[in-house]
Amino acid sequence: MKSLTRGLTRRDQILIGVVGSVGTGVLFSSAGMAAAAGPGVIFGWILGGILYGFIMLTFIELAQIYPEAGGPTRYSIYSHGRVTNLLNSMADLLWYLLIGPIEALATVEGINYFWPHLIAATGTPTLLGGLLAAIFLLFFIPFNYFGVKAFANTVNSLGTVKLVFYVLAAIGFVTVARFSNFVHYGGVAPFGLNGIFLAIPLGMFAYGGIRVVADYSEELIDPSSVRQTFVWILLGQTAIYILFSVGFLVSLNWSALHLHPGAWASITSIPGNPFLSIASDSHLGWLVPVTILIAVLGPFMTGYIYLGAGSRVLLGIARSGFVSTKLGQISDEYRIPLWALGCLAVVGAVLAFLSSPVPTVYTLIEDAVVAGYVGLATNPVVMLALRRNGRQPVAPLRGASVIAVLAFAGASLIVYWSGWPSVPYAMVVIAVGALVFGSIYKVTANLKNALWYIVYMLFLTLMAYVGGVGAQSVVNVNLGSLIVVVVCCAVFLPWGVASRLGKVEMDAANSENDLRTASAT
Repeated sequence: MKSLTRGLTRRDQILIGVVGSVGTGVLFSSAGMAAAAGPGVIFGWILGGILYGFIMLTFIELAQIYPEAGGPTRYSIYSHGRVTNLLNSMADLLWYLLIGPIEALATVEGINYFWPHLIAATGTPTLLGGLLAAIFLLFFIPFNYFGVKAFANTVNSLGTVKLVFYVLAAIGFVTVARFSNFVHYGGVAPFGLNGIFLAIPLGMFAYGGIRVVADYSEELIDPSSVRQTFVWILLGQTAIYILFSVGFLVSLNWSALHLHPGAWASITSIPGNPFLSIASDSHLGWLVPVTILIAVLGPFMTGYIYLGAGSRVLLGIARSGFVSTKLGQISDEYRIPLWALGCLAVVGAVLAFLSSPVPTVYTLIEDAVVAGYVGLATNPVVMLALRRNGRQPVAPLRGASVIAVLAFAGASLIVYWSGWPSVPYAMVVIAVGALVFGSIYKVTANLKNALWYIVYMLFLTLMAYVGGVGAQSVVNVNLGSLIVVVVCCAVFLPWGVASRLGKVEMDAANSENDLRTASAT
């Protein structure tokens, strides 16, 4: 069985994780989160980091048991069988299919600052902007084509430059020093906990890049290194996000941006990249070119890193038997999933281009990324299910049950807080994808083991409708959040663990991975 080449060091992993995460999210999410939470955006990043930290711990354990390409997309097939894994695969595939176009379009938006023919007044791409975004997506291919070591080298060199300029820009915004924005206009949390909760999903888009390292597990020189790698990635991300949020808040000049002082929600009306708009009015001439550089380089690098990781996910889905076996082929010359890489790039390019003539595609791309958060919920369930049947790494996590509860609660809240209509859009696309590919590839085995996951997704859709996050307010966000945590942890987590495969079935499902791991070793 052909495997990918082990060539990624611990340093490679950390840079791939941090550089791949710090892109569009930090440039746009800080403003979007501030619109929902005011200065509470900082608490949103911290709380989001804590929530994702528990989810990260489940990655640490599972990536050591299953050091394979697209690992998070494959974990559930070993514990719950094919139907659960099909749903999980569709959720992850959507995430990676849509991140590429988002980052390519964000790169176009950065270029639009000095060549304003790419983004329309409505905020959607022009025909030329959509075409350029499609070209960028295809241009991501060469960065991934020449093997994992060449890929890591570009990330190490360009990524170091990228992070230096990101930190430099953030410090520049902080020096504007309008610290009165922290205490005036409603104080540090003008919208209370509600605002902070609603801000967190925007931050989760940025934190989501941490799973990229798990997708490259098959190519890690030492799979056990993920224990330290993930921690450094999370800490590095959080520090940069908080620094940018402080910079955004203290550089915000209400009058220069034609906003009413204290009207936090109106921040969403700032056209284009909000940091570019603020830099233009900051009277710090050097900050404008630096911000333009990170507005272009940041999402561009995130885009090609995600394309590479997404090709590993598609390779994993092919190994599960849910797409053509062609997409599971590994090239002899550079040991990459070449067909999967090309397929993702082409489909992403088409989506990016369509966002211009069909603006609803642009909206759907932004909303449907919530599907990626739905995929996170399987991790803690899988971890406990495997432990019940005696499967765990050589150095297992301590307090696994507590970690699983907190991770499952966090993943469920992230989906719920994403709100209406993002949640139903994501669920519908996951369901349609599962039905289409399930019918083509006759995926029916282990349906009973997947019932918990199906009902779980329906429950979160219902809560997004009635829980005051965009549709109806039968209950407010705080009460809705409590209901989600209690029901998910008391009902769906134990139900999911109890729905695991029997030990004989699980051992049979794990035999392929055991052979691959032994071969790689």
